[in-house]
Amino acid sequence: MTGAAFLQPAGPANAQAAGQEMQMICAAVLRVDQQGLPPISRLDLPPEDLGFAGARLAIEDNDTTGRFMGQDFEALEITATPETAAAEMDAILDQDIRFVVVLADDATTLALSDQVGDRAMVLNARARGDNLRGADCRANTIHAAPSHAMMADALAQFLMWKKWPNWFLVKGSHPEDQDLAAAYTRAATKFGAKIVEERVFEDTGGARRTDSGHVQVQQQMPVFTQRAPAHDILITADEAGVFAVYLPYQTWDARPVAGSAGLVPRSWHPAMEAWGGMQFQNRFEKLANRPIREDDYQTWLSLRMIGEAATRTQSADPAALRDFMLSPDFDVAGFKGQKLTVRDWDHQVRQPILLATGDLTVSVSPQDQYLHQTSALDTLGIDKPESECTF
Repeated sequence: MTGAAFLQPAGPANAQAAGQEMQMICAAVLRVDQQGLPPISRLDLPPEDLGFAGARLAIEDNDTTGRFMGQDFEALEITATPETAAAEMDAILDQDIRFVVVLADDATTLALSDQVGDRAMVLNARARGDNLRGADCRANTIHAAPSHAMMADALAQFLMWKKWPNWFLVKGSHPEDQDLAAAYTRAATKFGAKIVEERVFEDTGGARRTDSGHVQVQQQMPVFTQRAPAHDILITADEAGVFAVYLPYQTWDARPVAGSAGLVPRSWHPAMEAWGGMQFQNRFEKLANRPIREDDYQTWLSLRMIGEAATRTQSADPAALRDFMLSPDFDVAGFKGQKLTVRDWDHQVRQPILLATGDLTVSVSPQDQYLHQTSALDTLGIDKPESECTF
């Protein structure tokens, strides 16, 4: 296990300087890396500190307030493979760490939550599967990462505002692609869109990048997308990252692309400037020397939730922090224009979803015309009456 603690140096006006004993709040960030083909674009190669950079910023933010409250925060950084993740989790729990941020796929996240049981609280900072918030939900898990349903609903609201109700859906052949495609199908029904056709792009393996790749794409993608019924937009469901980014400007019909490429729903985007986003971006880039990614933001949010709970309760007791985070009194700022809270029925963090291109944020959902009796944020994702989650 490789771990590192990041502590904010105590200032002269803090509680320790006043002779008070500091409360220690410890967490761990467990990132499970999977071997596989590189992404299609070299711009998407994951940095070595993916997720961990967000954790470091969160610890700095927590300590900025904590040192005046008599609280000190730390987070271990641990990398694992799917084969070693269970052993690394046991090692974390053996250190009596009661909050673990997990960056892993759906299956690994679920297995780790079951392994942890009532010994710790898991904060899911990557996995988006709707089953983790539904039939496979766990009481010991909070989902800082948005679900597939939230992402699909966010895009659907914008497309309906644009009056683009006819969708041509292309989905990948991997299970996570199927889950995302199901979310878009559900969103179409929910908001009154029509999927005119679904097609599957089979992943046949092999290299994703070659010197002559653009030549093959220019020939193959138009043929793959031809003879589709009349549609306003092509929606891609490609969580595995196999084909979607090839589609913009390569479709048979002159149509925009959205979903996993083109206009993409995201939890965060490095061009976001509103609601204090510029200040947040600058601090992250100064710390990490690179733009922020979604895994960084979701890890930052997970640890900030712990810090906010500790500050508000003035406690370091893990049970007290957990109970407060799950209570209706809890909220945390996320640089998205409104307070973020936790749904009591599936432990999903409510949050706006950004709709972005490569260069900028185009819109933010929920869109203004979609109302809800409790929170407009609950128009995104699985609402309480629909939920299959039972704790």
